[in-house]
Amino acid sequence: MRRPSVAELRPVVHPPGVKDRRSGEHWAGRMYMREVSLRVDRYLVNTRITPNQVTYVMTLAAVLAAPALLVPGIWGALLGVLMVQLYLLFDCVDGELARWKKQYSLSGIYLDRVAAYFCDAAVLVGLGLRAADIWGEGRTDWLWAFLGTLAALGAILIKAETDLVGVARHQGGLPPVKEAASEPRSSGMALARRAAGALKFHRLILGIEASLLILLVAIVDTIGGDLFYTRLATAVLAGIALLQTLLHLVSVLASSRLK
Repeated sequence: MRRPSVAELRPVVHPPGVKDRRSGEHWAGRMYMREVSLRVDRYLVNTRITPNQVTYVMTLAAVLAAPALLVPGIWGALLGVLMVQLYLLFDCVDGELARWKKQYSLSGIYLDRVAAYFCDAAVLVGLGLRAADIWGEGRTDWLWAFLGTLAALGAILIKAETDLVGVARHQGGLPPVKEAASEPRSSGMALARRAAGALKFHRLILGIEASLLILLVAIVDTIGGDLFYTRLATAVLAGIALLQTLLHLVSVLASSRLK
C-alpha cells in the first residue's frame, strides 16, 4: 500500500484547532514535534499498529526518564531529555494515528492522561535521586530524594485538580467545562493568574521543561565538580510544586469551572 505524503496526512491528523489548544498542546509540539511526528506517521498508518499500542510505548518512555536520570553526569541528563522527547513524540503520534485510522477509544484518552502523570513524576523523582547522589562514594543524602518526590507529588496533584473538575461536573450532571470558565470570577484573582501565566515559573515542574533544566544544571555542575545546582534546582522545583498546588486549587475554586 502506498505510503501517504506529509501533505496528505496534515489536513487529516492536524485538523483546525489541534495546534491552537490553549491547555492541550505543548509549546514544543507546536514548535517542532508535530512536524517530526508527521514523518513518523507515514511509516505507521499502513501497519497494524494501533494508537493505544503507541500510547503504551509513550508511557514506557515517560517512566524510563527516572532511571535514565540516575546515570551520573551529563550523560544521564541527556538520556533523561531523550526519554522525555520520545514521550512527546509518541504523544503526538498516537492521536494522529487515531485520527487517520479513525480508531478512537476512551481507554486511549485515559492512558494518555496516565502517561502525562508518569512523565512529570518520573522526571522529578529522577532529579531528586540525582541530587541525593546515590552512586556517590559518600553518604547518600535522602533529603534531596524526598524533595524530588515532593515535587513529583505536587505536579501530580496539579494535574489531578484539573482532571477532577471534569469528574465533579460529570457527577453533578453538568456538561464539560469550557475554556472561558477557567478565568477567575474575581478581578484581583484574574490579575494574579495572568501575572503567574506571564512568568511561566509553574511550567518548570512539567516533565519537558524540568528535563531541560536538569540538563542545564548538570552541565554547570560538571564544570563545578559537585551537585550544588542540581540540589538547588531540586529545592526550587519542590517549592514551586507546593506553591502551585495551592494556587491552582484556589484558581479552580475561584473560577466558574464548578458552576
